[in-house]
Amino acid sequence: MEKRDQIKQMAEWIKEKRGMVVFSGAGMSTESGIPDYRSKQGLWNNIDPTVMASIDTLEENYDLCYEFYKARMESLRSCTPHEGYRVLKRLEDAGYLDAIVTQNVDGFHIKSGNKTVYELHGTYGEFKCNSCGSLVDVELFLKKEKCPHCGSRVLRPNVVLFGEMLPQREWNLALRAVENAEILLVMGTSLTVSPANQIPYLCKGKKIYVNRERSGQEHLFDLFLEGSCKETLLMLEEELFSS
Repeated sequence: MEKRDQIKQMAEWIKEKRGMVVFSGAGMSTESGIPDYRSKQGLWNNIDPTVMASIDTLEENYDLCYEFYKARMESLRSCTPHEGYRVLKRLEDAGYLDAIVTQNVDGFHIKSGNKTVYELHGTYGEFKCNSCGSLVDVELFLKKEKCPHCGSRVLRPNVVLFGEMLPQREWNLALRAVENAEILLVMGTSLTVSPANQIPYLCKGKKIYVNRERSGQEHLFDLFLEGSCKETLLMLEEELFSS
């Protein structure tokens, strides 16, 4: 099936069923210029980011983790949401989109105006004390100040590290949304990170998968579109709203 025909099929399902949930991964972020979490560039050439972003490393070598998180923050500050995020906002406003579930920590879905967003892996928009869990101002983190509540020096982004559980409330709300969805649109993820990769199995409705390359998970879906998340969303917008 040609890409344009696939887009028409998506639009037909969305108009007919509504009740859509989007599940987004790193592929949405990279199209805004954010480096893939697992990419190795510059200072981190010889360091595995998945090891760096673990709770064990945070507690054993905070100074090195601090430099890593600060570099991640700086890369986020230089990027802005691409046009595909605007399309998702328009879909929500039109009543087609019920919720967004995301693995991304850049906060771009919320910055773009979507109201119902479940950030499974947390956000770089908040910082907290690793010892007492209190939220703290970003400037305290940047200046490497101590927690004003308990005195700990281990401040960090409010993101889920390897070795930590997902936030239970966000996870439960996301599961409920996916289970009730008439359409699940999965975008920009290879579906390899557990437990979020179980989400497609929970949807009883139509399932659509958009990714730049095949991941081996295509058999789980009713429709697979190979390519850019942004371009796919812009084509979908044209198909849904042009008439």
